[in-house]
Amino acid sequence: MGFDPWDAAFVADPYPAYRELREQGRAVWCEATGQWLVPYYADVSALLRDRRLGRTYLHRFTHEEFGREAPPPEHEPFHVLNGNGLLDLEDPAHARVRRLVAKAFTPRTVERLVPAVQRLAGELVGRLRADGGGDLLGVVAEPLPVAVIAELLGVPEADRGLLRPWSADICGMFELRPDEETARRAVRASVEFSAYLRGLIAERRTRPGDDLISGLIAAHDEDGRLSEQEMISTCVLLLNAGHEATVNTTVNGWWALFRNPAELAALRASRDPEKLSTAVDELMRYDTPLQMFERWVLDDIHIGDTVIPRGAEVALLFGSANRDPARFDEPDALDLVRADNPHLTFGAGIHYCLGAPLARRELEASFGALLADGVPPLRLVEEPQWQEGYVIRGLKQLLVEF
Repeated sequence: MGFDPWDAAFVADPYPAYRELREQGRAVWCEATGQWLVPYYADVSALLRDRRLGRTYLHRFTHEEFGREAPPPEHEPFHVLNGNGLLDLEDPAHARVRRLVAKAFTPRTVERLVPAVQRLAGELVGRLRADGGGDLLGVVAEPLPVAVIAELLGVPEADRGLLRPWSADICGMFELRPDEETARRAVRASVEFSAYLRGLIAERRTRPGDDLISGLIAAHDEDGRLSEQEMISTCVLLLNAGHEATVNTTVNGWWALFRNPAELAALRASRDPEKLSTAVDELMRYDTPLQMFERWVLDDIHIGDTVIPRGAEVALLFGSANRDPARFDEPDALDLVRADNPHLTFGAGIHYCLGAPLARRELEASFGALLADGVPPLRLVEEPQWQEGYVIRGLKQLLVEF
C-alpha cells in the first residue's frame, strides 16, 4: 500500500507507507496531491527552519506571480481569518504579532491555569467513572482543552458549546482537497466565530479582566498594538491548534496504550510526574496528531539530489519523521521512558507551537487523572474507527469501561 490519504486503510495505519517512502528517497513527488513529500526527520526539521519556504507566499508574490490561482472570492472570510493568524504569517508580520501575543500569553499565564486544568480533568474523569465508562473522546478528551481555552480567553460558560463546532468546521479546510461543502461550512464558521469574538473584544475594551483577550488588547511595543483582526485570528488559532492536538493525542495515546499493555501497566505503577511527562512526549511521537505540515517553496531548494523549484509545495511528513530510524532507536516501538525524544509534533523554527507548554500540562492532567491512585483501570470496549481526515489524525470515538 502506497501513500494514499483518501484510502481508509492508509489513514488507519500510514506508517508502513512511510517506510516505503523513505526507501524511495528524501523528496518524493506525489501526483495525487501535487506536492513533494518529505519523509525524513533531518530534512523535515531543517526545512521547518528554512526561510526559503513559507506558510504563505503573499508577503513576496501575487498569486499570478507565483503561478497559483487565487481562492474563490466567496472563501474570503476563511482566508482573512486564517491568513492573519500566527500559523500562516511570515516575517516581518509574524515576528511582530508573535512578540505581542507572547506579552499576553506568558509562562506565568500557563502556570496560573494549571490548578484549573487539574480540577477540570478530575471532574471529567469523575463523570466517566460515575457512568462506569463511555466515550473517552466525548467525555474527557474534547471537553478539557475546549474548557481550558475558553477559560483562557474569558468566554462565558454559557457560550462554550459554540466553540468546538466552529473549530471543527474551520479545521476541515486543512485537509487535502477539501470539497465545496467543507469550504461553505468553514466560511460560515469563520464569519460567526469572528463576529462573536469581535463582540467579546469590544466588551473587554470597556471592562478588561485577567483573561487573554484583555492581555492582547493591552499588549503593545514600539511597533504599536495588535489589530482587531490579528486578535481575532490569534484567538481562533489558539482554540483550533490548542485543542485539536490535545484531543487527538489523548485518544490516540490511549489506543496505543491499550495495544501495548506492558507499557500501560508500567506507567500505571509509576507515581513519578517526570515519567508521566516523558510518557506524554512519547505518545505524541508515536502517533502524531498532525501528520503533515505544508510549505510553499519561495526560492529553489535542494533536497539531496532533487531540485524543488520556486512555486512548488512541499509536504513535511511529521508522522514519518517521528518514526524515522535514522533519528529514533526502534521507532515503531512504544517506549514510554524514551529519553532522547526530540519529536517534531509541535513543529520547529518560527512557527513552533506557542501553546506547547499548555498542551503538555493538559495532557499530563488528563492522563494523570485517569491513572491516579484509586481510579480503576480502563478497559477497551471495542476497536475504534479513525476519522476520515488524514492531516489531522484522530479517532471517531474511544469506548472504554472501568
